[in-house]
Amino acid sequence: MADPTPATAPSPYETYILSQGTGDTCCTIVPERGGILTQWRVGGVELLYLDQARFLNPALSVRGGIPILFPICGNLPGDTYVLDGQTYTLKQHGFARALPWSVAAEVEGDSPALSLVLTSDEATRTAYPFDFSLEYSYHLGPDYLEIRQLYQNQSPQAMPLSFGFHPYFAVGDKTQLRFEIPADTWWDKQTGTAQSFGGTFDFDQPELDMAFYPVAGNQAVILDLERQIRLTLSYDTPFTTLVFWTVKDQPFFCLEPWSAPRNALNTGEALTHLAPGSRLGTWVRLQVTPL
Repeated sequence: MADPTPATAPSPYETYILSQGTGDTCCTIVPERGGILTQWRVGGVELLYLDQARFLNPALSVRGGIPILFPICGNLPGDTYVLDGQTYTLKQHGFARALPWSVAAEVEGDSPALSLVLTSDEATRTAYPFDFSLEYSYHLGPDYLEIRQLYQNQSPQAMPLSFGFHPYFAVGDKTQLRFEIPADTWWDKQTGTAQSFGGTFDFDQPELDMAFYPVAGNQAVILDLERQIRLTLSYDTPFTTLVFWTVKDQPFFCLEPWSAPRNALNTGEALTHLAPGSRLGTWVRLQVTPL
């Protein structure tokens, strides 16, 4: 295991690059910008979108890459939740994506990996009154990217949480996308109504924001007919929800694995509870193959 050494990249932030072979398969990770993975390229094909201007502005959340969601996914009504009779404020998708993470280890060679750690502090306890430790490990393969996670409750009481990812996938022509999602219906965020799903979406809408919950399997497939690639999103048992989001005329779409639907910290729906001193290990995997 080598000492973690920052790679040279056009970014004001300390940046790490994992690469395979000649380097045309690689991923880029920025620990201090929320532990985010900003780039994933396979065989020279860029699979992720990144809004560079937002990324370079630390006052703004990143729109692009694969932001980390913890300890909530989505938003809470009024950005608040109630726990043991006390009201707390927690912004959309939680705070993990806005905090600097620490590099724990880097592995080089044929199976490159980078491990990052985030631990609770006085600021996080103001919004989320628990002591925790998170460890995320990015593993790069010749045609896949796997994100392994370890959630640890270091509090004397049970810790409620939800967690997930917000990947922004690059796309040219959205009408050439086809989806195989293990659910027959989706819930519209705006109307709160359920609608049937037939494998594609109406991309003429100004915005699409819909949740597939509960999913009936552990894998979703995206076919990009324009680029002739198949993108497979696999996830472990704790992930119960897939959220699809995109904005008209923007070159991205998001298919987000969440462990629970939005507002779970208030409703308790599919919420994970870690017992004092316990830990939970899980994973998400992305794989790209030609059609």
